[in-house]
Formats: sequence, C-alpha cells, structure tokens
Amino acid sequence: MSWQTTLMSVAFACSALPALLGAINLRRYRVVDAGGDRGGEHPSVTVCIPARNEAANIEGCVRSALASTGVVVEVIVHDDASTDETPAILARLCEEDSRVRVVERQSLPDGWNGKQWGCQRMGSAATGDWLLFTDADVRLAPSALRSAWLAARGGGSALVSTVPRQETGSWMEDAIIPLIHFVLLCYLPFGQMRSTLRPAASAGCGQFLFVDRVAWRAAGGHETFRASMHDGIKLPRAVRRAGLRSDLFDGTPVVSCRMYHGAGAVWRGFAKNAFEGLGSFGLLIFITGVHALGQILPVAWIAWALLSAKPWSAAEWLAASAMTISIALRIAFMLRFRQSWRAVLLHPIGIALLTLIQWHSAWLHVTGRRSWKGRTSGGAAAPAAG
Repeated sequence: MSWQTTLMSVAFACSALPALLGAINLRRYRVVDAGGDRGGEHPSVTVCIPARNEAANIEGCVRSALASTGVVVEVIVHDDASTDETPAILARLCEEDSRVRVVERQSLPDGWNGKQWGCQRMGSAATGDWLLFTDADVRLAPSALRSAWLAARGGGSALVSTVPRQETGSWMEDAIIPLIHFVLLCYLPFGQMRSTLRPAASAGCGQFLFVDRVAWRAAGGHETFRASMHDGIKLPRAVRRAGLRSDLFDGTPVVSCRMYHGAGAVWRGFAKNAFEGLGSFGLLIFITGVHALGQILPVAWIAWALLSAKPWSAAEWLAASAMTISIALRIAFMLRFRQSWRAVLLHPIGIALLTLIQWHSAWLHVTGRRSWKGRTSGGAAAPAAG
C-alpha cells in the first residue's frame, strides 16, 4: 500500500467515524412535541436573562417568554451596568407586566464573570420550580418551556438543554455557527450521556439551560464556575457531580437565536470560550488532527487531483468517499436544523476557521486575555488591545 493510500485511509476513518456517531445521535436527539400534551400540571418556570447593553434584543426576548403556554412563568432580568436603553426598556416592561422583575444590581465581586454573577443573582431570586437560563438574543415559541419540562420529566433529568435554531446572515456566520451541531452530534456519545452520570459525558448550550431549581442549588449554582465563560458545559457537569441527570433535546422548532452579526462578532464570540469548551491542549491537538485529516485534506486532495488531471488511484477514491460522507451529513444537518445551504458549501472553510479560532482562544486563555463585552473571565476590565 502506498503512502498516499495509507494517508487517505486514515483520512477516511477520521471522516467516517464521527459521521457515523453523528448519524446515530441525529436519531437520539429528539424533538419533544408539546402540541398534543393535555396534561393538567402547569409547572412554574422562572426565565432568567442576563443583559448588558441589549437594547436591540431584550424586549423581544422578554415578550416571547411571557407568551409561554402550559406553564406559570415569571421573567427575571439582571441588568449588568448597561449604558444603552436597556434599563429604560426594562422599566417599561416591569410597569406593563407584574411577571417581569429586574434584580437589584450589585457590584461584580472579584473572581466572577459578569454573566455568571447575573445568573447566580437571578437564580437566588427566582420563585419558579424550574429555571431557564437564556440569552437576550434568544426567542422562545409559546410551547418552548412546556417542551423543555416534558423533556426533563420524560427522561428523569434535573437539567435539559438544546441548541436553538441558529439564524445566520453573513457568510462567516454560515460557515461557523452551524458547526455547533456538527461538533455536538459527531463527538458526544449520546448513549453514554444517558446511561451514566459522568460529567465529561454531558454537554449543553448556554443559550438554553433548563434546570430544576432545587437541583441548581444542590449543584452549587453558578458559583461553582463563577469565573467561567462556558456555562453551557459547566452547569450540566455541576449537576452531574451532584448525582443528578442531564440530557439534550432538539428544540429547533421552538427556540431560535441570532447569535452574532458579522465576521468580527463571530470570531470574538467563539474565541471567548472555544478552548474552555475543549478543556485541554491534548484534546485541542487531537481535534485539530481529526478535522485536518477528515474534513479538510480530502477536499484539498480531490481539488489537486482534478486540477492535475491525473488518473485516480485508491487514494483519490478514498478522499472522494470521505468528502461525500461529510457533505451528506452536513446536508442532513441542514435539513433537520434549518440551516443555510451555504453552511454545506462552506464546510471545509468553516472547519479550518473554527480550528484557527480554537487555537486563538487557547492563546487568549493562556495569556489571560479572554474577554466578552469589556470584561475578562475573572470580572476585571479587559486589557487594552495592542
């Protein structure tokens, strides 16, 4: 066997194995339909929204939560020293609807990330039996909270999460943001997640974390990971360390989010916690190798073969097979999660950019320069650029 065939055999494996897991998980990542639910129980849910300069988003998020059906809902917002119209909008919403409250702002303690401090304050002030920690740019369908509660009750879980339907506009958004589903489904073994309480076998999305309030307290609340910028990973793991179950469900039909606008926002947003989500340089090196071999190299190999007009050997057929598998999976994801068709066409470019973002995030982590909305991971002001 030539070295080219050997290399492409490895590349094929690096493409096929994650794709196989992704296809299996696609069946396990189930939609919970609350439309036909006629149960008499109406759980109480507190929707917790951290907000910092969210004048463009906060009213839409709050109103979508207030329109929830099948639950008793209250909405709590933590205004993190906004300098735009957010406070005025919140004051008007509180006056209009008594179910909306704003927790009194307190100075950010040392060692806390602003979002986690806000979530801790809101969780402590909540009255609902269940808490939804979400973001201001998220929009909830009326049945979203009921669907999450049914998902939790059906699986005996103290916490459930979902990746909202990701709305995108620019090419950078199309290239990067849909990869959330790709990485989640292709690398997290759902079977192990549901059969064990291992923290490492769990995952979540910080845009939608639905948790039992008693379980949240038993897990230590957001204080457990107060300096983190990745509550989507940290909260499910904290719940599992408390001996409780967490799970994922497909909320595509009932939750949506326009996460970022434009290339710069995408890069900064993912760089703030991409390395933290992986957790180690060993895993970063491994995932870089797998993506380079399985997702990028086959495309480059086929492009070179076509340009050189050389006769195809086993290596080229293996590369073509690897590329076809990846494209087929991305098409399945596009249809299931209502993604842009450009996400499929940009797949190898998106993988390459995501890899660069992950390494940039690692550099920010090592140098203590990770920041979001003007604050570092520990709560201090972000260092000046340059």
